[in-house]
Amino acid sequence: MALSPRDTTQRRAQRVRTRLRSVANGRPRLSVFRSSKNIYAQVIDDERGVTLAAASSLEGDKKEKGSDKEAAARVGALVAQRAIEKGVKDVVFDRGGYLYHGRVKALADAAREAGLNF
Repeated sequence: MALSPRDTTQRRAQRVRTRLRSVANGRPRLSVFRSSKNIYAQVIDDERGVTLAAASSLEGDKKEKGSDKEAAARVGALVAQRAIEKGVKDVVFDRGGYLYHGRVKALADAAREAGLNF
């Protein structure tokens, strides 16, 4: 039985999250969701089940919206800034079912440059 692309992505995401739980050591998780038109990121405290900081490419001017690498970099910097304001500097990066390439990598690099450690 062949798996659909969505099933493959969900399996990969679950595999990534399982590995993250073993290395998290109480650190919040920087989770990424990528759609065809936008990109979203949030810092989640899994122990308490709360979102500490969030950002998306929907925020800002209409011309800044989108899902290219520049938009991903803006989202990464913004979520890092908001997390640091809440006192969170160390996180684990949850790329979900996405490959660490392109927009996901741009978001991660921008978050690192803004001060998050992972």
